[in-house]
Amino acid sequence: MKQQLLRAGVAVAAMLAVAGTAAAEGEWSGNVALSTDYVWRGVSQSNEDMAISGGFDYANGIFYAGTWASNVDFEDGSDTNVELDFYAGVASEFSNGVSWDLGVIYYSYPDSEDEDLDFVELQAALGYAFEGGVEVGGAVYWDPDNENIYIEGSAGYAFTDVFSADVSVGNYSFDGGGDYTNWSLGGTYSTPVGIDIDVRYWDTDIDDTGIADERVVLTLAKSL
Repeated sequence: MKQQLLRAGVAVAAMLAVAGTAAAEGEWSGNVALSTDYVWRGVSQSNEDMAISGGFDYANGIFYAGTWASNVDFEDGSDTNVELDFYAGVASEFSNGVSWDLGVIYYSYPDSEDEDLDFVELQAALGYAFEGGVEVGGAVYWDPDNENIYIEGSAGYAFTDVFSADVSVGNYSFDGGGDYTNWSLGGTYSTPVGIDIDVRYWDTDIDDTGIADERVVLTLAKSL
């Protein structure tokens, strides 16, 4: 999903700070990215092939909304080739500097004949940016229909205005079993021409599928 792919290299606190800036201006924005693999919560969504993605966002006051799309390949015998997400929520900051975000995300696969692929998650996130460039954050995603929960924690450090690094750990719990943990470590460099270069290492504790093995993903992203 968009917030895992395009925000790669940014801790939760930094994301909410950026969202707050856009919200104060009440504006539209866009993004486009090219990745060597679409990895979501440690698992490839593109069968370890390249992915092209992009989306649009709107923010006004504490409210935000947006949409994001990417090619996918689940190798499940279906013709599912597109993921299209819609999301909305509210985000702001407490007086003590702790940022918060409450939202809803709808994941859809419009070209799939299997309607059960579509699902909704409710999201709650907190973040804090310390002086000196250190940021920490945590988020919970709950799928009420399938009763699945994903919990993620992250920490990041901005070495300069154009280079930052971060680490994240997440646990995906399923109502029907098959829980797993994933982790990532990466860095993002913002080039003078406005293209962000993100290099990220992913791994999980899943042993029975190649699409969840350790890997390094390169992403080139551009804000519009």
